[in-house]
Amino acid sequence: MEKLLTHISSPKDLKKLSLDELPKLAQELREFIIDIVSTKEGHLGASLGVVELTIALHYVFNTPEDKLIWDVGHQAYGHKILTGRKEIFDTNRQLGGISGFPKRSESKYDDFGTGHSSTAISAILGMAMASKLNGKPSKQHIAVVGDASIASGMAFEGLNHLGVTDVNALVVLNDNAIGIDPSVGALKKYLTNVKAGTAKDENIFECLNLTYSGPVDGHDVKGLVHELERLKHVDGPKLLHVITTKGKGLKKAEEDQVVYHAPGKFDKVTGERLKKSQVVQPPKYQDVFGLTLVELAEKNKKIVGITPAMPTGSSLKYMMEKMPDRAFDVGIAEQHAVTLAAGMATQGLVPFCNIYSTFLQRAYDQVIHDVALQNLPVIFCLDRAGLVGQDGPTHHGVFDIAYLRCIPNLTLFAPMNEMELRNIMYTAQMGLSGPIAIRYPRGRGVTLEWKNQFEPIEIGTARCLKEGAEIAILSVGHIGNEITRLLESLNNPDSIGHYDMRFIKPLDKKTLRTIFKKYNHIITVEDGCEIGGFGSSVLEFANQEHYSNPVKIFGIPDEFVAQGTIPETHQLAGIDFDTLHSYIKSTLDQCD
Repeated sequence: MEKLLTHISSPKDLKKLSLDELPKLAQELREFIIDIVSTKEGHLGASLGVVELTIALHYVFNTPEDKLIWDVGHQAYGHKILTGRKEIFDTNRQLGGISGFPKRSESKYDDFGTGHSSTAISAILGMAMASKLNGKPSKQHIAVVGDASIASGMAFEGLNHLGVTDVNALVVLNDNAIGIDPSVGALKKYLTNVKAGTAKDENIFECLNLTYSGPVDGHDVKGLVHELERLKHVDGPKLLHVITTKGKGLKKAEEDQVVYHAPGKFDKVTGERLKKSQVVQPPKYQDVFGLTLVELAEKNKKIVGITPAMPTGSSLKYMMEKMPDRAFDVGIAEQHAVTLAAGMATQGLVPFCNIYSTFLQRAYDQVIHDVALQNLPVIFCLDRAGLVGQDGPTHHGVFDIAYLRCIPNLTLFAPMNEMELRNIMYTAQMGLSGPIAIRYPRGRGVTLEWKNQFEPIEIGTARCLKEGAEIAILSVGHIGNEITRLLESLNNPDSIGHYDMRFIKPLDKKTLRTIFKKYNHIITVEDGCEIGGFGSSVLEFANQEHYSNPVKIFGIPDEFVAQGTIPETHQLAGIDFDTLHSYIKSTLDQCD
């Protein structure tokens, strides 16, 4: 029997199906997602959980005329498949393929780009207000928001405004009690009581002047269609509370929702994850952070750990398991995480605030106003710094050097390896006079024996890894290991010096003066943006000190780098091995 999904290339095709055919389509769509993601990888559990909701929304509403936004976008795979991208869905998150998140330039059905959480309510309200001003008040506007995302401050800002308007907007609360890790906080407890029928107070959303409906079964596609049809004729701001199961339809994904958020490759029948190579590898930087923090916290009782909703991804989970009273998941609330850390620092605690580089952008004012201005010794650990691979431009952590090094009082450090990460964490908790940001990449380090004895690092000092005669390469962070490998491949490495600068701020000016006096050519290499980055700081130094040596900057160009593997994205940015090798070899030839 031919599958229904075979004939669906757009929501217009979907609408030709009868209501009784929709459950079969849901099963086929779920199987299609499992089939592709099992071999191509990606975000699995979130999309499986909203299959019926996705079908119902496109069945009832007139997309793309009616506007539909998926908050974060982890759950938008079914949406993409039903809106013309079924035949190319196997390119998802790959170089040259479709994005893993909604993207306006990719499809007219992607009404708003959503890679970070909690933006959908504000965006859909803006669209609804625009429709009213444009003389189209009857147009429908829908935002699908998870229970973890709706607890974020920005989501509440949007709800607060939405409740005093009369626009035609519907917020669909996809309540599955989990984001990437389990949802936390008082709102989560409230929603649990609502589902259990034990909530005593007036409905919180009705208090915000929203017409509330639910909770309803998010896996009853017929029931969803009936309720959405009803709500389509209810004027004003509305909220539909939908109960779903993340990973629905794949037993393993339902049982282990954290792992199966993005499980890697797995057996599409059994759900078992495919075993990776048993070759012993260096640890992930995130695990070095997490395990080192526990090691330090066992000796320093003032240490506390904070993360905004990423305990597994950041490996703060190790401290949360061993010291639950000193490690805190604050939910998707980066601004709160930073200022919470600042408050703790005023009382003598030593807060390690672990936030992905791309997410710290959401708390920039708090870093400046609440931490740096007051010179509080908060230790920021920026995971996923640099290019991160298939998650693409919404998640590349390439701006942190530029946006942090301009802030007074802030020290900025990038470890080249695991031992340097451990040592700077050890140094930071000993009592710095102000804040420090430590940036490190996604993925593995370079050393198997990484649990070295702690050694303090003198603030603002670089390391000379290799002396040379003609060219000095100045690197910061993990990418310095690529330079070491590159130098080993050259025929005349004696001409090249290599310096691990470590501190982007403060710069080691003493070492820089030696470099500019000794070498004819200077090359800087970083996995952050060229504009305002580490290379820029070296140029600023050269200008201030009146050096005229040519400085070549290798960094991320002034563009958003697409998704792909990390080696592919490095090649796109021009900071890959071959590009660096070619430039260095060409410069050496000119010196001869």
